[in-house]
Amino acid sequence: MKSPRISDAEWEVMEILWGRHPLTALEIVSTLTPRHPWKDQTIRTMLGRLVRKGAVDYRAEGKTYFYSPAVERAHCVRGESRTFFQKILRGASAPILIQLLEETKLSKAEITELKRILKEKENG
Repeated sequence: MKSPRISDAEWEVMEILWGRHPLTALEIVSTLTPRHPWKDQTIRTMLGRLVRKGAVDYRAEGKTYFYSPAVERAHCVRGESRTFFQKILRGASAPILIQLLEETKLSKAEITELKRILKEKENG
């Protein structure tokens, strides 16, 4: 399943829904407005776009709509990572991975996990 393309602003809405759901539009608006100068209608428009993109589901109870994420955060992160690598690195991910590894302090558990992944890649 292809990950929906989510804008930076829409990502903010998704983060709220990934953290807690289902939420009404009013609950989402009241969570976002202290952080951003967005108007109520702007946030509701983003919700509508996210529904059309398949990133958010909703159920109606009378005139109230309850929103929940339709995709997992990890799925969207993988999609964003692929897009980043294709756009910025043009598929050449090794140089940035090497740089990140050289500049990042890793725990023994993280190093063990990286070794496992590399061994898995090596063995096909």
